[in-house]
Amino acid sequence: MATEDHPDLALLRLLQLVSPALPVGAYAYSQGLEQAVQLAWITNEAQAAEWIEGVLENGLARVDAPVLLRLHAAWSALDLDQVEYWNHFLYACRESAELQAEDRTLARALTRLLIDLGVSEAKPFATQARSTFASLFALAAVHWKIPAAQCVQGYLWSWAENQVAAAIKLVPLGQTAGQRISLRLGERIPHLAEAARALADEDIGQTMQGLAMASAWHETQYSRLFRS
Repeated sequence: MATEDHPDLALLRLLQLVSPALPVGAYAYSQGLEQAVQLAWITNEAQAAEWIEGVLENGLARVDAPVLLRLHAAWSALDLDQVEYWNHFLYACRESAELQAEDRTLARALTRLLIDLGVSEAKPFATQARSTFASLFALAAVHWKIPAAQCVQGYLWSWAENQVAAAIKLVPLGQTAGQRISLRLGERIPHLAEAARALADEDIGQTMQGLAMASAWHETQYSRLFRS
């Protein structure tokens, strides 16, 4: 869809897409991590790393990543029926009101940004009630000629980086501890991205009761720093 052909540009576009400076507000969400800290499920670096890695491996790698690959393929083929199908599939996988609201809000923010940046294919999502961030992320990746494999790794890294930043504030952890966790997660992400590529449609899914409960309980947590 894009016209730029320099071989290094796709990497730079990916770095832009996963940057904390991307104005979508992802920093405002902890996805249940705040409630897990409140309940003392997470009290130190080792427990924070285990929680984040567990959600990454059993959640994102088994749902978001394989769906993102399918969305990337659908956008590449301009198969809007498949885009709509996998967008709604992913939205239905969000297990709490907060997780659904987070996806809608991030998707709306990325939709506005992409439209402002000249990505016209994003316009129908401006009025869609149940958009997912991954749907727009995949569109941006296709538009900027980011290959599917790198798209998935970038998506997983962006999520993990945001979780580490939240853990540093909430547990709390030092910056060096956060970097140790990031190194650990970075070693896992390429393998998880590869595993996601091997999943058949009928194998996509997750069972993470702890995350679902923490996210739901966070809706009524007395004092909060994060929106989820």
